[in-house]
Amino acid sequence: MLRYGAGSNPADIQGMVDLFRTDLGGVNNGVGGGPFTTGFRAIDWDGVPDASAAPNDLASDFFNTISPRGAQFATPGTGFQVSATAASGTAVRFGNIDPSYASLFPTFSAERLFAALGSPVMDINFFVPGSATTPGYVNGFGAVFGDVDLGATTSIELFDTADSSLFTGLVPPSPDGGLSFLGVFFNAGEQVARVRITSGNAALSAGVLDGGAIDLVVMDDFIYGEPIAVPEPGTWALLCLGALALMAKALRCRRS
Repeated sequence: MLRYGAGSNPADIQGMVDLFRTDLGGVNNGVGGGPFTTGFRAIDWDGVPDASAAPNDLASDFFNTISPRGAQFATPGTGFQVSATAASGTAVRFGNIDPSYASLFPTFSAERLFAALGSPVMDINFFVPGSATTPGYVNGFGAVFGDVDLGATTSIELFDTADSSLFTGLVPPSPDGGLSFLGVFFNAGEQVARVRITSGNAALSAGVLDGGAIDLVVMDDFIYGEPIAVPEPGTWALLCLGALALMAKALRCRRS
């Protein structure tokens, strides 16, 4: 199931975001705790302390170990950054990278934003919240994006536990300086172990300006299903054997 929309301000996409939260169980499971069998985890960046925000980089495992919500990041670029608050004294909305960005990017949940550095591509791998080394899977993922200008530059791709692609979706463009949302929810047992996000077609960098063929895009809220432990191979084997046994029994019953 897809939920998507775009608009000039947060109110224009709020309804779609709320529907997606309902798809995932309607309950925000917060930080740590569990294990839970339903609900979702959310990252809005606003609780990140100044020491982990611009001009400093964000640790890739911040939301797996420091604020455990079962998400760990990777990028072919140089790292990640959360934008500064006005009270910090650092330019807001990535104005520390280039002054033009402070007036370019909107927020969905004020006031921090998020971006990969050195590349517009990033991956999210899931773990069981509070158990940083236990691989997990989710049943859906959605994200809010800021200032998507072009129709084919920003996307979300979801991969299963065998690293096979389950779905790729393009994020709809918004009015200039607006917000976009794309959420993907599975209800047939699919297991999403990794998400790849491509935000625009260029990375934020001093002197790199948005416009024309260059589409600079940042991210705001992430929303994803409760990460559940990936079953051990032995567990899968037992489940398969059990299913085969039930099928064989059913066939015998039909023949008798």
